[in-house]
Amino acid sequence: MLYDCRSPADRDRGIAAAIEAVKNGELVVLPTDTVYGIGADAFTPYAVKALLDAKGRGRQMPPPVLIGSRHTLDGLVFSLPRAARDLVEAFWPGALTIVVEHSPTLNWDLGDKTGTVAVRMPLHPVALEVLRETGPMAVSSANKTGQPAAVTAEEARDQLGYSVRAYLEAGPCPDPVPSTIVDLTGDVPQVLRRGAIPMEKLRDVVPDIADVREA
Repeated sequence: MLYDCRSPADRDRGIAAAIEAVKNGELVVLPTDTVYGIGADAFTPYAVKALLDAKGRGRQMPPPVLIGSRHTLDGLVFSLPRAARDLVEAFWPGALTIVVEHSPTLNWDLGDKTGTVAVRMPLHPVALEVLRETGPMAVSSANKTGQPAAVTAEEARDQLGYSVRAYLEAGPCPDPVPSTIVDLTGDVPQVLRRGAIPMEKLRDVVPDIADVREA
């Protein structure tokens, strides 16, 4: 079902429905500050599999994890590098995804690549309201693999149909540029994907950050 979150009453119903769906292991589509995402409870393996199946994607491409609070990050990682903390302080919530080593005790199955996870805290009130109730969610762009990323929930529904329980519509994404991805698992932080946050702003915070394009 699609809920128009631009209406206060529909927003409340939609957010409640999305939270219930995620807790029941079902899929939701929600707005973020980049593009719309399809999400599932990160700690429910069959829900993550359903997400990958809905997109037509295999286990070799684990979805990123979205969180609703910076403090949640501390519960996901064993040790967070100083550069990661500085970047999070500067750009979260926002369009920065960081790749870090997750805690080995976490009981989740995001895909075939183990040991690391891509994490982001989005700057969107609807997404944050959902995430603060559900906890960490596996979230990928709300589209079939190979198709354009959805910039409205309506577009996402056209592609994903009945595989999703609740669609949260908040209007077109104002700036549908993907997040910048920074890998912080090595000795030198490295930009894996250029996106909404430009290199010069990243280097203002972490001067020695490298760019795969310059390698």
